[in-house]
Amino acid sequence: MARIALDAMGGDFAPRAPLSGALQALRESDSDLAIQLVGRTGTISAELDSLLKGELAADAKQRDRIEIVEAPEVIEMSDKPSAVVRGKPNNSMSIGLKLQLESRSDAFVSAGNTGAQMAASAMLLKLHPGLTRPAIATAFPTRRQPVVVLDAGANVDCSARELLQFAWLGAVYAECVLGRSNPAVGLLSIGEEAEKGNAVVKEANAAFATAGFNFVGNVEGRDIPHGECARGPIDVVVCDGFVGNVVLKFYEGVMPMVLEVLQQHGIDRSQLKDVIRTFDASEYGGAPLLGVRGISMICHGNSTPRAIANAVKAAARAADSGMNALIGERLTSMANAALAAGSVA
Repeated sequence: MARIALDAMGGDFAPRAPLSGALQALRESDSDLAIQLVGRTGTISAELDSLLKGELAADAKQRDRIEIVEAPEVIEMSDKPSAVVRGKPNNSMSIGLKLQLESRSDAFVSAGNTGAQMAASAMLLKLHPGLTRPAIATAFPTRRQPVVVLDAGANVDCSARELLQFAWLGAVYAECVLGRSNPAVGLLSIGEEAEKGNAVVKEANAAFATAGFNFVGNVEGRDIPHGECARGPIDVVVCDGFVGNVVLKFYEGVMPMVLEVLQQHGIDRSQLKDVIRTFDASEYGGAPLLGVRGISMICHGNSTPRAIANAVKAAARAADSGMNALIGERLTSMANAALAAGSVA
């Protein structure tokens, strides 16, 4: 059974969106999925009763698969991440993450303050041995199939060693959650040649080439929407968080612009329903914070119930696949290889 703790107080549309998303995830999943709604019990109970007596009455049978966990304090979007855990120790994020430490839950999902979730996850769950930083892994839609890009915003400056760590994390995630066998890893640069890029990227390229995963070389920004480069399909793209977040935000802005242009030329949205779904962020749910010794799924603050539901299901897949144990094994192998070959700085 996968037990997913969901921050009922996190996000622009909480608690309605998280609760609606929880019910949708339960409806669409096997009976072995259970959800823990973390937050203010009175608020959650009242909203849940309203939903189950109103628009989601058909989901009343899912109530037995829901547990409410009290967390009296709420993290606001304006709260400083560094002060959250100390200043509000009984917040819904911290309480939700601690459930994993107590072996009462298998994963945590939130659409709340991203910085606070990263800080709380690193502080409470800790990092896998050998890692220096966690990374946000985001699934990008492509012409072929989704590509995992990391880091998507957690670390704006990275060393070659950290990029190597991200590559291993992304490869394991693509294998365990996306079902990719021997995932192809690319390093984002300004050219496909190994000598292209800044000093860190050049050093990382050399380290990737002997790391032991399926490295296909440097890839360029234009390769991401295609899901492949000149040397074949790609499953994982590695970059620092500054570049990754810029690419992510650009990506998010392209589809609305394209739709607006098409509408200006008389093409109706209904004619592009399937295409729109492919590029809809809600279809991919949340982005895991990889590297922590647990599962922490980060969602957009404006996540819809559909996005929340998909994030919960992705968290359940990560838990069921044994992703964290495999990450630990691969990082140990990476450390041993680094000792034998000489570690990157």
